[in-house]
Amino acid sequence: METQTVGSPALWGGFILFVLLMLALDLGVFHRKTHEVKFKEALAWSGVWISLALVFNLGIWWKFGSTPAMQFLTGYLIEKSLSIDNIFVFVVIFSALKIPSLYQHRVLFWGILSALVLRAVMIFAGVAMLERFHWLIYVFGAFLIFTGVKLFLQRNKEEHPEDGWVMKMARRIIPSTPRFDRDHFFTVENGRKLATPLLMSLVLVELTDVLFALDSIPAIFAVTTDPFLVFTSNIFAILGLRSLFFVLAGAVEKFSYLKVGLSAVLVFVGAKMALVDVVKVPPALSLGVISLLLGGSIVASLLKARAQERKQVVPTVAPNARPTAAAE
Repeated sequence: METQTVGSPALWGGFILFVLLMLALDLGVFHRKTHEVKFKEALAWSGVWISLALVFNLGIWWKFGSTPAMQFLTGYLIEKSLSIDNIFVFVVIFSALKIPSLYQHRVLFWGILSALVLRAVMIFAGVAMLERFHWLIYVFGAFLIFTGVKLFLQRNKEEHPEDGWVMKMARRIIPSTPRFDRDHFFTVENGRKLATPLLMSLVLVELTDVLFALDSIPAIFAVTTDPFLVFTSNIFAILGLRSLFFVLAGAVEKFSYLKVGLSAVLVFVGAKMALVDVVKVPPALSLGVISLLLGGSIVASLLKARAQERKQVVPTVAPNARPTAAAE
């Protein structure tokens, strides 16, 4: 099976140059000095990244037509939604390792920079395998269905990545200290170079992204096998992940039904992938179903959170309370 792609060498080069330029602006200009990212700043940057992705999507529509554009948008929506699940784990990591909010952007920047490289490798490896071994598409489909069911069954399970075997192994391999040294990943104590908690949190962030990529990349392959569309939709979602983290970090607990929606999306795209040679699902229908599942889970979560907030409001005077002497 030969993979069709809309990506020419010029488009690939232009997109990679754009990514490098945005990263240079981010680190070298807007975040040159370490500072705590406030909600308004994060919201503005989230708007910038989403707007850039939508402008890019319009360019795909104008240049190549509606089908590739809908495939890109669907892939971007899937990746963006699954990245919210990443945020749940990032919050736990930073809380468990007591990473000050002042340094969290630095950890996420370098974690996401390495994620760009790792995802590129995984995407091209996946495309190459699907070209040579078509039957792997059924394996990917079954894996996504299994992952979706597992996510639903474990939706209420608390994450403790800081106590996992990976962190224990990292602490054995990398000499570390619980002491922070400003925003440095390493410090020197008694003549020894030791890793600070920032580096240990970076290790966990990178591992988390790899694990989530095992779900998200096959999920986008269910939408399209065009490596350019898979790569660009993935990268746009990842680039906006840092700002999205600072927007949602304080509110992730309100999305109580999000994992239900994500599990349904994974099962849907897994079934679509496994049945690709039997049932052809139009890109517009895929986009509609995924949007409905995710939008419904978010709306239901917000309604539940609002209802719980109303229940917590205790009236200042009980209905049958007698007036106080002062009131009489």
